[in-house]
Amino acid sequence: MTHGPGEVVITGVGLAVPGASTPDALLRRTACPVTGPDPEPFDTAARIGRRGHRYKDRATRLALCAALEALRDADLLPSDGEAGSSAHGPSDAPSDRETVTVPGDTVGVVASSNLGNLDTACLTTTAIAERSAVDLSPMSLPNASSNVIASWVAIRHGLRGPNLMLCNGPTSGLDAVHWGAALVAAGRVRRVVVVGAETHNAVVEDLLGRSAGELLDGAAALVVEGARWAEARGARGVAALGPYERRAGLTGCVEALLPDAAAPGVWFTPERYAEGPAGAVPVSRAVPRYDVTGAVGRASGALGVLQCVAAVGWLARAAATTGAERVEPVQRVERVESAEPVEPDAGAGSGTAFGAGPGGARDPVPVSRQALITSGDDTADAVAGLLLRPTPDRSHPHPARAPLISMECSR
Repeated sequence: MTHGPGEVVITGVGLAVPGASTPDALLRRTACPVTGPDPEPFDTAARIGRRGHRYKDRATRLALCAALEALRDADLLPSDGEAGSSAHGPSDAPSDRETVTVPGDTVGVVASSNLGNLDTACLTTTAIAERSAVDLSPMSLPNASSNVIASWVAIRHGLRGPNLMLCNGPTSGLDAVHWGAALVAAGRVRRVVVVGAETHNAVVEDLLGRSAGELLDGAAALVVEGARWAEARGARGVAALGPYERRAGLTGCVEALLPDAAAPGVWFTPERYAEGPAGAVPVSRAVPRYDVTGAVGRASGALGVLQCVAAVGWLARAAATTGAERVEPVQRVERVESAEPVEPDAGAGSGTAFGAGPGGARDPVPVSRQALITSGDDTADAVAGLLLRPTPDRSHPHPARAPLISMECSR
């Protein structure tokens, strides 16, 4: 099946949050918050090894864990053994077991975190002000860089595509998903790892005026990929990205995504959204609502990515309940993906929109089967919104090899 250049799907998800290891588990925790003692903090050493901790702050380690899981889920890492292991144990440097199985030039990284390395930055400036720069460790100083999370994800897995870090307030997570998909739809890369991570510590708690128990200590990740590239390597998307909007207010954002007051199947609301009076709420009260921050804590820059992972769980549950989607095994097609540029297909690389318009999905999915995701509200500077759709069964026993398009970077 031929896909337009703008169709972007999610082929892998990863979580590094306490008490929820899968999208469905995150959805269940969101629907029925667990009472009693809080779950134990996520053990990053169990996933990336103790040497993976060296010289990295907590937010970076959490992001590495979520990204690793998403790449595994997308079948972009070798399956013969555990990633990061070698004859000498886990290693920080990318190895054959950590590096992706496709050319690194075809994979980018977009990370989102508003507060992830705030403690490192504050402690570094305090040390310089009170003593001198001589007291700083050269090993920990790189953690003060704002793009440290995105950089380490790329370094660990040999991802040499565009590398972006967003620190954009309450909409940052959804903005990261949008920009990752835009890179794919524009032909800049074939796939992007999108990761959102936040942690709590004394500096963050003091800045926000909230206790650690109210704040997220975790990360979530997605692999967003061009549908044609996913099909070419025998992978199947778990969700398709629909339109994205960014407006000054929640009502305007929702109306742009849902014309004619259409009702989505579910609404993942902004953080701690308070329902207004009848008529003031932009989404019908009959639509189920989920606020993931009730389960994992206030998520700041990681919120939008967490919402997308939970929405993947809702789409899978809806498909299983209604039988609307027929899931068939995908025949794995082993091929070596080339990073050499070739002549593009007619029309390839001509679109920058994804999930709608030219190059989008051919068969419109009813809004009642889509998940509406929003971050930010009328008290914020902006509101971002995204529709997540189920993917139709696109299994094909012999998918044609998809060439690189003209704008894609190669070395």
